[in-house]
Amino acid sequence: MRYVKRFPLLNMYYNALVYYPVPSNITYYWNFGILAGVCLAVQIITGITLAMHYTPHIDFAFTSVEHIMRDVTYGWLLRYVHANGASMFFIVVYLHMFRGLYYSSYSYPREILWCSGVVIYGLMMATGFIGYVLPWGQMSFWGATVITNLFSAFPIIGTEIVYWLWGGFSVDNPTLNKFFSLHYLLPFAILGMVILHVVFLHEHGSNNPLGIRATVDQLAFTPYSTYKDIFSIIGFCMFFGFFVYFMPNLLGHSDNYIPANAMVTPAHIVPEWYYLPFYAILRSIPDKLGGVIAMFGAILILIPLPFFVKAEVRSAAFRPIYRYLFWLFFIDTLLLAWVGGNAVKYPFYELGQLCTIYYFVYFIVLLPLCCLVEKYLWKK
Repeated sequence: MRYVKRFPLLNMYYNALVYYPVPSNITYYWNFGILAGVCLAVQIITGITLAMHYTPHIDFAFTSVEHIMRDVTYGWLLRYVHANGASMFFIVVYLHMFRGLYYSSYSYPREILWCSGVVIYGLMMATGFIGYVLPWGQMSFWGATVITNLFSAFPIIGTEIVYWLWGGFSVDNPTLNKFFSLHYLLPFAILGMVILHVVFLHEHGSNNPLGIRATVDQLAFTPYSTYKDIFSIIGFCMFFGFFVYFMPNLLGHSDNYIPANAMVTPAHIVPEWYYLPFYAILRSIPDKLGGVIAMFGAILILIPLPFFVKAEVRSAAFRPIYRYLFWLFFIDTLLLAWVGGNAVKYPFYELGQLCTIYYFVYFIVLLPLCCLVEKYLWKK
């Protein structure tokens, strides 16, 4: 140990991954963070490799992707790992966020930790969207056209924002070049935020299933948590590999294997599955500007959550009312995803409106009210 202290980097590694104390009762639900880190590393490595063979030009983008798939050694594997890796990344991040909501991990003193996680999530959303445009297939082109046009709903500056995103007066070559540059840059911004996220985590330590501050019953991260992380990573890689090798296109859209054509509109334009709940919220509001505000608000509402929801007991294991509301919210989110993948017609439109109402009522009304009711019942 005395030799480790002489080297700052080794000492930092020792304090962060060896000596770092963790509550002895944390479960495998606390492993989603390390799995998200693995996904980020996979995306950066495969993305850099794919960029060596990709051509960001509207005349060559689609054929360069086909070149990667057919001619580059193990190019098909790189592309399938990268494409499915985005879905895997969102899967573990969603599970990580729902676990944080279930155990109120956003509560004092971890407010900044939660907010940094929401920023990471926002950067992921942006990175995933612009990455979906790069293959320049039909869904890529029309997805970019629909989503970027949403900014035109903002008064005065909306049109200028759209023209800036396009780099002209339509989705064209400048748009593709701009999106490629941003898609290459943003993962490193995510990496920087992840480092900050870990720093904030180590400032106050991990939460635990009991929701109480564990300062006595703690164990060193290695080997207690290291073995659990390794086991989770092995299981996750098996799950990931199953999609890559046996169902590589299940989570994508078949229209993206058709070259982009501005003269042919797909029958049903949908984003990737991990955007569907917010896409459903967007379409559930009759007014365009209201829909855009609601869509962005559904994400931004997570930032002030720790500051207006203050529960004396954090774990849902001891909060039956909150537990009931949480699982309704979880089902509501799944329903929004299902609605977002369907056409705007009866009964999906009406169901989407009901689910959108519950989504916002859950955060704005039910959570604060639940805390007040629980506080009153515990006093009695």
